[in-house]
Amino acid sequence: MPLDGAELGSRLRHGDLSAAPAVLNLVENRTPAAREEIARLLREVSPAQLGREAPGHVVGITGPPGAGKSTLLSELVREWRSRDRSVAVLAVDPSSRRSGGSLLGDRARITFDPTDPRTFIRSTAAGERLGGLAPATRAAAHALAAAFDVVVIETVGVGQSETEVSEVADTIAVIVQPGSGDALQFLKSGIMEIPDVLVVTKADLGSIALRARRDLSAALRSAGSRDTAVVAVSSIAPVVGIDTLVDALDEHRGRLDVPSRRLAARRASALADFTVEHGERGVRALGGRRPAQRFLDDQDPGADVPALVAALESRAETPR
Repeated sequence: MPLDGAELGSRLRHGDLSAAPAVLNLVENRTPAAREEIARLLREVSPAQLGREAPGHVVGITGPPGAGKSTLLSELVREWRSRDRSVAVLAVDPSSRRSGGSLLGDRARITFDPTDPRTFIRSTAAGERLGGLAPATRAAAHALAAAFDVVVIETVGVGQSETEVSEVADTIAVIVQPGSGDALQFLKSGIMEIPDVLVVTKADLGSIALRARRDLSAALRSAGSRDTAVVAVSSIAPVVGIDTLVDALDEHRGRLDVPSRRLAARRASALADFTVEHGERGVRALGGRRPAQRFLDDQDPGADVPALVAALESRAETPR
């Protein structure tokens, strides 16, 4: 039986968390027949339909492989649930070259209660798309934010090409492993431009973790980002700093212009999806990325992503 995008969107709009698995099954379906159902899903959870932006807090978690993102997420999920918040985690894993499927299975590495109906965790394969996000991640995050209190996107890694998460999430937390030279690498790579919260893991290492925190604070000051919180945590016993980290994420969300951030996210998603579908030739038909972005800026602020993609496609087909 085909999945009904409008029905799934309506269920999310009315707070039905049990719709989440079917929503992920739909947005991961890359067949042409699924495209219209995905559009119907996103239309049901658009600001125009909701009468406001989706209430969920979309949090991006990124950092170098091996920095402890999954272990940290296990503790974050536990802390959010202790505050009675529903949580959805979209963990983007590297793809298997042979099958194209998820290689590491992040869901297996994040500890959570599988019987808890207010916790949903799904691993998705990154595929061949750069940016640290799976093709379905953007659509899933937009949709699930209508029903869940917190929607987490954990990226496959971090690097100069893997900053797409900053175009989707409300709040970005970048994970740093002390003693690894990450602070210097961030200064070189431009990753310092994307975090809203910096998280130093393995606080149990004592002076090494303290030094990493001082280095990052100094780097942020030199970059003019004094408002960015730097939080030291330990995800292994004794667990420390997780409550402080959640408070820092909440504090950032509290001072955020959510409508502006979400509007930019929808427009970025539309251009990214258009590029995946039509390639650089399609972008050239729009006159390039900057003209395409200016065109999107003139569209209805309440438009959902599929509507914006359709507008781009119509624009690309119009002789100029």
